[in-house]
Amino acid sequence: MAVVRDNPPGEGQQANISIPLSKTAGRLRSLDVFRGLTILLMLLVNNVALDAKTPYLLTHAPWNGGVYLADLVFPWFLLAMGVAIPFAAASFRKKRLPGWRYDLKVIQRSTLLFGLGLLIVSSIARHPVFALDVLQLIALAYLVAALLYDLPAHRRAMIAGFFLVAYWAAIRYLPVPGVGRAIFEEDQNLILHFNNTFLNAVNLRGLLSAIPTSALVLLGSLVGDLFRLELPPLRRSAWLLLTGFGFTALGMLWNLSLPYNKTFWTPSYILLTAGLGTVLLGAFHYLVDARGLGLPRARWGWAFPLMVLGSNPLFAYVVPILVKVWLLQGIEVNGVSIQQNILNFWRRLAGSYGGGWLYTLSYIACWWLVLWVLYRRRIFLRV
Repeated sequence: MAVVRDNPPGEGQQANISIPLSKTAGRLRSLDVFRGLTILLMLLVNNVALDAKTPYLLTHAPWNGGVYLADLVFPWFLLAMGVAIPFAAASFRKKRLPGWRYDLKVIQRSTLLFGLGLLIVSSIARHPVFALDVLQLIALAYLVAALLYDLPAHRRAMIAGFFLVAYWAAIRYLPVPGVGRAIFEEDQNLILHFNNTFLNAVNLRGLLSAIPTSALVLLGSLVGDLFRLELPPLRRSAWLLLTGFGFTALGMLWNLSLPYNKTFWTPSYILLTAGLGTVLLGAFHYLVDARGLGLPRARWGWAFPLMVLGSNPLFAYVVPILVKVWLLQGIEVNGVSIQQNILNFWRRLAGSYGGGWLYTLSYIACWWLVLWVLYRRRIFLRV
């Protein structure tokens, strides 16, 4: 893991494929905007303080209840990581280093991400914990997809499809011991049985989710390949939109056989979220990369706040969680946590509902300002 000084994304030279990239990071402006939107959603849904009045779209969907905004955050992180793989691989190849060095870098990065995930879950538990959570699953899915990137695109697509079909077939057709076949209920299904019977004992509950999430990162790498096609920006955006609509349609069709489900990462959920994310990427590519709309120096700078969030995604994910756990929730003033004191202040000022919104929005604004300072100073946290 390293803190590096770099050109802010979007302020470097253009690459030879007519996509505006930062000079050293090799990152897309539109990808930073997409990541920024994902981080904004994460900060919003993770810090809503409205209790029973929370809008249902800012919560996770109930069992077989579809997909809400909160359900888009995690898969969009995975999609964005997959999109970045072709650019990272191309940057590495320019150095003319042996392939094993790339594989070693991938393993190193995955290990660091996994370690950061353990730091977070241990901080929440207040004691060392080995368990799978968000960053750990991202690390495993990235490891699989990045190591497979040397394969041609059609083979990666076949592997992603195989992962999803095999996962679906196991859930639909393998019997759950003591229950029966084709059972997929909230408290009775094959994945849950496998977790409870085998994986809980070794603190690897959720390991099977690495299969569909690896497929999602592989799909992201295919989307990243589309970004690197030597096409006019309008045609490239059209291909991205068509791909996104295709993923979405497949997800909607698969939903008829196995419903959208975030907890168990069903293939329909994977394809739907990948499709919606790819459609957004296609739109951002046309608006931001091709047209230059929404950039800091443009007339309308709507994309700039998102770019600030998306330029430092690892910092934006890890640091707010650690600060909340150790500072806002871990330190008390007059017997009440700092977090609750801040929330009480806003509620006294604007009532329960208005104060809850002011707390959430002020929390997001504070972290945006921190990330803006890092952006201006060209400081980025990377692994």
